[in-house]
Amino acid sequence: MRQIVLDTETTGLEPAQGHRIIEIGCVELVNRKLTGRHFHVYINPDREVEQGAIEVHGITNEFLADKPRFHQVADEFLAFVQGAELVIHNAPFDVGFINHEFALLADGKQPIGHYCGIIDTLAMARAKHPGQKNNLDALCKRYGVDNSQRDLHGALLDSEILADVYLLMTGGQTDLSLSADSEDKKAGGVTGIRRLPAGRRPLTVVMASEQELALHEAKLDGIDKKSGGAVWRKSAQVSPS
Repeated sequence: MRQIVLDTETTGLEPAQGHRIIEIGCVELVNRKLTGRHFHVYINPDREVEQGAIEVHGITNEFLADKPRFHQVADEFLAFVQGAELVIHNAPFDVGFINHEFALLADGKQPIGHYCGIIDTLAMARAKHPGQKNNLDALCKRYGVDNSQRDLHGALLDSEILADVYLLMTGGQTDLSLSADSEDKKAGGVTGIRRLPAGRRPLTVVMASEQELALHEAKLDGIDKKSGGAVWRKSAQVSPS
């Protein structure tokens, strides 16, 4: 199963008002594991970025001046996501902007839903946690995902964070570090989530020695004499059905 966790940043809120995409960030999951492959690009929108948007993501008009236009990166972007399931927080927003950009192209691209499946993690979170805040920062706090580097919104960083949140929200996990005194643990949450490093050595399996097995049997003999039968021996004699 191939999934692409995706986020965009834009010049404003409404593509119908001529606003455009200025950043796309994607990370790849295969069988619910991060592969390390990603797609990331900044885009010159050929229009001014609204000041309110700059305050959210920090991407200025000056920074975007020498970046490629969407039509120059569209094929590469589509090649990366095609055939995958897109995982997006508040999917209608990002999908609406992607479809708007595709509609402006001269090569007749279909809406993104023609090429990919789409999962909206905001709708998923609202169903799972009704009546609670379900923005990405709130979900990071709820699931113990480290978002300390998220001073401003950024498409690639947000897609990486959303990948961790999505895996935890849907039953998967990376590395859990639980503190017995943690308030999150008392509330039924988890803490200290961080990705497992690639190439970890497998856990060492230590088998009991013959001497240890003999001591174990001697211990069971003692239990037999005192209790009339060791439970472990009785259960071992029961053949599976």
